[in-house]
Amino acid sequence: MLRSVQAARRVPALLRNPVIARGLAVHASTTPRPQPSAEQLATPKLLEDLSPAAQKNAPIFTISKERGFLPREDPLAELPAEFSTIESLLRRMTIHQPDGSKGLLAKGEFGDTVLKELNQETTDKVLAAVKSKNQPLISALFRDFCFMTSAYLLEPVDLRFRATGQYGAGRDVLPYHLAVPLKALADELGHFPFIEYASSYALVNYRRVVGGGATPEKLGSHKSWETDNLRIIRAFEDPEGSEAGFILVHVSMVAYTGELVTSAEKVLAGAQSGDRAAFNNGLVELNKAYTEINKVMDTMWGWSRPVDYLKFRSFIFGSGPKKMNTMFPKGVIYEGVSTEPQWFRGESGANDSIVPLGDNLLQITAHLPKNELAAILRDFRKYRPSAQREYIENLEHRAVNAGVAEFAHMDDESLALYILNLDQVRDIRERHWRFTKEYIIKRTDHAIATGGSPILEYLPQNLTVVLDVLQKACSRLPLTGHLADRALASQVEIIRARAIEQKNALAVEVERLKGEVKGLDDKRIRDAPLVGGSVGSDSMG
Repeated sequence: MLRSVQAARRVPALLRNPVIARGLAVHASTTPRPQPSAEQLATPKLLEDLSPAAQKNAPIFTISKERGFLPREDPLAELPAEFSTIESLLRRMTIHQPDGSKGLLAKGEFGDTVLKELNQETTDKVLAAVKSKNQPLISALFRDFCFMTSAYLLEPVDLRFRATGQYGAGRDVLPYHLAVPLKALADELGHFPFIEYASSYALVNYRRVVGGGATPEKLGSHKSWETDNLRIIRAFEDPEGSEAGFILVHVSMVAYTGELVTSAEKVLAGAQSGDRAAFNNGLVELNKAYTEINKVMDTMWGWSRPVDYLKFRSFIFGSGPKKMNTMFPKGVIYEGVSTEPQWFRGESGANDSIVPLGDNLLQITAHLPKNELAAILRDFRKYRPSAQREYIENLEHRAVNAGVAEFAHMDDESLALYILNLDQVRDIRERHWRFTKEYIIKRTDHAIATGGSPILEYLPQNLTVVLDVLQKACSRLPLTGHLADRALASQVEIIRARAIEQKNALAVEVERLKGEVKGLDDKRIRDAPLVGGSVGSDSMG
């Protein structure tokens, strides 16, 4: 017999009674709940909540129900004429040029060219742009200075890797005419002065072939966001090859995040008000959005060949973490900014907000163990635009306050829908693990990912946590025969069996891999036949 909807609507109030709460089938954590402030519990303002005038001046990554975590308008594909020196450098930088010739990075000439061509005039123009508060221009310049900074610092690393298969030391001083403009741009936008997933490498590094145009602020049809309708603006290695596919598949995924934000707000509102129908509807819509994202993610291996990944991976490493990064043992001095060395994590799709939204809304985050790997996950969340950072953190507090997981557990249909969404997060994390094995572990023994996390520990822990939460939720729904929606019941049974199987297989696999990977640099480019879907990246973790 289904648990009563009327009783379920009283859950938030009932849970205030500790005696009654102990008797409920709650999704509880042993971690004490934080006491959030009123500000942390307030519903954040989205782009749609602002006046038309305020929207035009809003930060470029202001979140909206239409575009989600994409920038509020498509990025500038080409800098204005006054920045022609920068535009020229970036075009000549890429290893494979459109005409078939070799670019500056291929010849090891980028660093010297930067020192020759960037000067006080270019710096002054960038600082004037910062003062203008022109958000699209400032964002484009930040993207471009991040690309030049990574190319400059990591050029020696890539040259050595291509020659020997080993990652060597990078340049440990960033010259004034890169460092000062980059820091000014970063401060204006609220970013770290280093390449990031959203603000530079991926989400401001695309243009649509069809769509956008006169209305770059509109999402338009999802067809305009399909990978074959997108092109990248900047590239380290090849603007038309696997690097482009690697970036653009992520952009195509993020094009569905408007639906994620919209459905997440419905789930929260339903739990908060005790409206079971609204809550379930929100979970249905959330599952649909995650399903589309997972479909797009699964196309990665067709757009970005595993054998090509190491050809551009050198340039998306960071200068940190401190004491762990052999490329920058002394950090990096930013000339004209600070005499103290700086360490920053590298580009990683782990900085994306797709999985953290699910983690926090479904209260998976509450089950993270208190250890260094969990601290890394939370540290990754700093490396995203401030609007996303604040929204995701706020979402965690609001989900706990509304009792999203508890409310789901008080009704069998809700619990089944909740399980479906947990499984979507599992799907992303498990695919990411398969990606990582094929793209990285199979091809190099360098044990640190571009974002600075230990590959063989970080991803498996995150996957194990969601599998644990999933198994616990399934155990609260031991029988599904009474569910009116037979398709939903069938899905739950499939998910239940798969979670058990994957958790057992993961533990065995990680132990085996730990015995094989020694932590040494060793390029092993293999052209062996690949298992469908088994490709990946340092991303989406």
